[in-house]
Amino acid sequence: MKNKKLINSFKYAFKGIGSAFLTERNMKIHVTMMILVIICGIIFKISVLEWFICIACFGIVIGGEMFNTAIEQVVNIAMPEKDPRAKLAKDVSAGGVLVLALAAATIGLIIFVPKALKLLEGIL
Repeated sequence: MKNKKLINSFKYAFKGIGSAFLTERNMKIHVTMMILVIICGIIFKISVLEWFICIACFGIVIGGEMFNTAIEQVVNIAMPEKDPRAKLAKDVSAGGVLVLALAAATIGLIIFVPKALKLLEGIL
């Protein structure tokens, strides 16, 4: 019985990931950026440590987006009518994802810009 509950929890979690990807525009943007970073990581042959950092950023941003989606849905259920408190909760949640995404983008620039400049030096 415990194994079935564990399997179901994974099934529901994967269903949630799929639902977030299918229904949330920003999730599609985050996944697209993740794929681009992976391609750049392969092209620039980033180090194992840099891969760990990128993977952590992927998880943090995508997880943050999923929490934001969950918060927005719960607020919509709890407060179907317009309410400044509901708006604040949704805005703060979205702002949290923006902070995570900007931090991840900054880390990406720190990792990839020097490698891109080095490649350009070799070409020019």
